[in-house]
Amino acid sequence: MAASSAPFVLPSSVWGAETKPSERLTMGFIGMGKQNRGLLNGFMGRSTTEVVAVCDVDSTRRERALQQVNERYASRGKPEGWKGCQAYNDFRELLDRRDIDAVCIATPDHWHAIITIAALDSGKDVYCEKPLTHNIHEAKAVMGAVERNNRVLQTGSMQRSMTGFRTACELVQNGCIGDVSRVSCNFGPPGVVCDLPAEGAEPGLDWDFWLGPAQGRAYNSVLSPRGNHNHFPSWRNYREYGGGMVTDWGAHHLDIAQWGLGMDASGPVKVVAPADRKATKGAKLIYANGIEVVHGDGIGVHFFGSEGEVEVTRGRFHFKRGDKSIAKFLKREDGGSLESNVLKAEREFLKNAKHKLYKSSNHLRDFLECVVSRKKPCTHEEIGGRTAICCHLMNQAYYHGEVIEWNPATNEFANGTGDPAWLTREYRGPFSVA
Repeated sequence: MAASSAPFVLPSSVWGAETKPSERLTMGFIGMGKQNRGLLNGFMGRSTTEVVAVCDVDSTRRERALQQVNERYASRGKPEGWKGCQAYNDFRELLDRRDIDAVCIATPDHWHAIITIAALDSGKDVYCEKPLTHNIHEAKAVMGAVERNNRVLQTGSMQRSMTGFRTACELVQNGCIGDVSRVSCNFGPPGVVCDLPAEGAEPGLDWDFWLGPAQGRAYNSVLSPRGNHNHFPSWRNYREYGGGMVTDWGAHHLDIAQWGLGMDASGPVKVVAPADRKATKGAKLIYANGIEVVHGDGIGVHFFGSEGEVEVTRGRFHFKRGDKSIAKFLKREDGGSLESNVLKAEREFLKNAKHKLYKSSNHLRDFLECVVSRKKPCTHEEIGGRTAICCHLMNQAYYHGEVIEWNPATNEFANGTGDPAWLTREYRGPFSVA
């Protein structure tokens, strides 16, 4: 099925057990580390998709991904009419293929926006891992590219497809904890400048291409471990390639804070750095209504209201009014299960709720259904882009130790604060985001 600038709409029969070749979504996968291997399995498990290409600058990961596709289709039956899967070192060759409808991107963060925009401009829909971009300038560019090309983009912030998080946000938005005063989000430290020592070049790894838009430096295995490792590499700790845990787990939890506060189309108006310049927690995002989102403690995301509290993370949930716990599952000894406690909160407080949030029970399926319907998925480009902006603003507070005022309507610094150079980075040719 060739990609084009016009949206394609598939019939409802696509979602049946048997899908005709002409009705399947053809997909390519870019960046074949631990995260995309899992996504690859998830998408291949759907009869509505057909994987035809994988791409990685590491030959071992590239070859293993190709093997993964071939073995999966060999064991469970090849899609009718499938012509095989091709492996690429250069993502541009994959994007040049007109028979690919959508791509799944799980590269290091410093590549996200460049590949995403190129994919959108080539007429492809995109599933891109969080954080959606490496900096604020790129977030604005990606949002513009989706609109310009009339494509579908899903950010991999899959907590929005988990019932506990949605229920927590519905409780907040429906006033079940009263007026919210602050939100505490618990995640790790900001990024640091990369100071890793040089190591010998590794055959089979296109190190220059791994660096891409980032400034040149010698290879170090901490950034790109060779082989099919089963861990998340530490490139994410360094400012040149990621943003520390602020853009890693922070992208998940700040996304839920934005959701609960009803700020998906907006953002903070001020960012305050902790008084201690060496602190790695304590930065605050302050919204126009006075609510503070604090990089602090707790189990994940903790909403504090005048009449109660809601705290939520993966596998744990707690809703209380006053001093009374309504639904609590923080450990096995609390009794019941996560699901039963979340359901209890829903039944008792959200049965006739005025505000109902986007309901998705599977993040990949939500993306695929929106590719068909051409509707916005649950973490579309504005949600992913504005969450990334929250992360980047918080990091800028840590990096520079200043109070920053922000205009969420224009996504620009306000009242003479901040430095426009902080919105972007220096790009190494030929890759950049205009």
